[in-house]
Amino acid sequence: MKLLVRSRWAIAIALGLMILMGLRLAPKPALAEHWPSSTAIYAQDGSLLRMSLASDGQYRVWTPLEKMPVRLVQAVQLYEDQWFAWHPGINPVALVRAALTTASGAHKQGASTLTMQLARKMYALNTRTVTGKFQQITYALWLEARYSKREILQAYLNIAPYGRNVEGVGAASLVFFHTAAERLTVAQIMALAVIPQNPRARNPAVQALVPLSAIKPHQTQQAARARLWKRWVVAHPADAAMGADALAEVKLYAPSAMPFKAPHLADLLLQKSAAIPTTGANRYLTTALGPAFQHTLERSIVQAVAAQSHMGVHNAAALLVEATTGDIKAYVGSANYFDAGIEGQVNGVTAKRSPGSALKPLVYALAVDQGLIHPRSVLKDAPITFGPFTPENFDGRFVGPIAAQDALVRSRNVPAVSLAAQLNAPSLHSFLQSAGVSRLKSERHYGLALALGGAEVSMEELAGLYATLANKGRYTPVRYTTDVQPTQLPQLISEEAAFITLRMLEQNPRPDTQLPASPPTAWKTGTSWGFHDAWTAGVVGNYVLVVWVGNFDNTANPAFVGIQTAAPLFLRIADSLRAQGLVSAPQVLPPAGVRQLEVCAASGDLPNAACPQLANTWFIPGKSPIRVSTLHRAVWVDAQGQAACAGQPGAQLQVFEFWPSELALLFRQAGLPRRVAPRELICNNATPLASNDEPPRITSPQRGAVYQLRLGRNAQVPLVADAASPMRNIFWFANDAFVGKTQGGQALLWTPPASGGYTLRAVDEAGASDSRQLAVEFIS
Repeated sequence: MKLLVRSRWAIAIALGLMILMGLRLAPKPALAEHWPSSTAIYAQDGSLLRMSLASDGQYRVWTPLEKMPVRLVQAVQLYEDQWFAWHPGINPVALVRAALTTASGAHKQGASTLTMQLARKMYALNTRTVTGKFQQITYALWLEARYSKREILQAYLNIAPYGRNVEGVGAASLVFFHTAAERLTVAQIMALAVIPQNPRARNPAVQALVPLSAIKPHQTQQAARARLWKRWVVAHPADAAMGADALAEVKLYAPSAMPFKAPHLADLLLQKSAAIPTTGANRYLTTALGPAFQHTLERSIVQAVAAQSHMGVHNAAALLVEATTGDIKAYVGSANYFDAGIEGQVNGVTAKRSPGSALKPLVYALAVDQGLIHPRSVLKDAPITFGPFTPENFDGRFVGPIAAQDALVRSRNVPAVSLAAQLNAPSLHSFLQSAGVSRLKSERHYGLALALGGAEVSMEELAGLYATLANKGRYTPVRYTTDVQPTQLPQLISEEAAFITLRMLEQNPRPDTQLPASPPTAWKTGTSWGFHDAWTAGVVGNYVLVVWVGNFDNTANPAFVGIQTAAPLFLRIADSLRAQGLVSAPQVLPPAGVRQLEVCAASGDLPNAACPQLANTWFIPGKSPIRVSTLHRAVWVDAQGQAACAGQPGAQLQVFEFWPSELALLFRQAGLPRRVAPRELICNNATPLASNDEPPRITSPQRGAVYQLRLGRNAQVPLVADAASPMRNIFWFANDAFVGKTQGGQALLWTPPASGGYTLRAVDEAGASDSRQLAVEFIS
């Protein structure tokens, strides 16, 4: 008989365990899905920028248990439900004790476990009645049967009441302490642990709703914390020495003092997060925004607007991003978010506007990449017509021949348009499409005016374009949150072209000193047609900075000129960032494919023997256009500067510039006439070419030679030529691509780019040359 009874009990227990296991394993919604969540936006240092209300009007940020301090989780259990880990959802002993205490007429004593409190909130129960209390017990048992202790504890800590409309540890930490739960101090932990039991009495931040006289001494936060700490020391004797820290006074901020930082960025992220489900989802948005960066930009804009208000400048916006990642470090959408007079809540960072000349660096970068120019190449700034389009310069004048670097820095329109007309694969339009510029119309719609700001871009798009230059030519879009993993960045411009373009922009003189910025800063201004927008964009240390000055109602102002209003703000911010040590000058090393080359300053070509002034330029061997300069030539003249013959008494050699007639005319039109060389005489005493004027003679490679080179090895061909004078420079070309410079008898080790036939030329300073055919075969 006893055996039968035992068997029945065993079967019953086994059946019960199977039912319990089935309930646990059965599909069920996560507890987090029962409550909508707020969205919390953080700066890089973990400080709160903004927290929104959940859809039910509560501040509630679902926080995983692992992101809560262990002490907080333990303290809540110790104070609210010491037997939580052991009971099935209800504590029978506590229920009986509470019933007897209440029946005796003494003060009411609670007996709700954490699970029962969760059930009351989850099912909106009125537990002041017997029926409600019975329902609470039933639902608590039901929750324990279906969910693990960890899930129940996590859910309770996320919906525990903290006063007013604040629920859960995550929201309470942010609202009352302005910090994430994982950063709480031990005193803040003890304060939060005792609040849910009596939020109105134990939360000083919401006690305005309750007269202090109505709070009994044993109900105060300090009294509750003292009781909790007494229990804590018993359970954790090793922490006894922390008593002073644990019971220290803590400051709780009122909900009305919630952080409201970087408002335009927060608004945008809240709009983007609206597509995320409001329950059961991670509502943390962590940005890379740096509070010190943000404060610097905000302060600089306020100061700049105040200083230029007499010019009608009342609004500005600025964006700072990390060049290599696109991470936003500071984001200011207007001069004053709360100023309705300037429509301050409009986000200037995302608005589309004409960038004016701020796109020109991309034109020059593409031109360098496509082998059209190097920084010292001579361009024409003269009247020109492209079909129906006749570009003009901002000042209405033309300066004639001008070096590419100077044309970019001085923002000459005609050279930029001329270069844009020569771009191919990609054109500027195709490049902008690849670089993520949205809402572009057809290339035909803009024509060549695109190079002068014909298309509209946003500040974030312009920042991405400049970040592409700063990130070695890799497309670098702006990244708003750090939880978004960056994708593989496509190479839109070669690393060499990006490097050279930034070095050109570093020569831009500051308007206050008329000297290039130090440390070097690559920057460019822009002014939209009609004076609606003033821009400056550039690279400051490891960051890209874009500033805009204008009006959101598109009102024009003659003061809205990039160099006049935007550049001072850009440089004010850059100087302030450096002064605070927030930005340092990075060590920039030239890419392997870039060299510095000495050229004739006037022509931008390799100097011949007569070139009087040399200059350095960056150069991409095999790509940048180059030849030996023929601009300067020595002419025999007499004492009056008239042409003479060699050997004539008083005759001497003088160097003159021999510009093509078209360029000479441009100099005269620009008010910069060049000295005209006298017509050379035909002298009867002309002598044969002297021995020291003999052309160079190639001695390596051998004539008709075929070089077989191994792939993956240091495959090089020695180039050697004899010259009449060992000090004379010899310039080497392979299929018209300049590859290097030597002196007579010296070897230049040349690496052919591919198999095939090459014509090698050795050209000396006088333009005399020797050539040789060469075949190259690469073998594995």
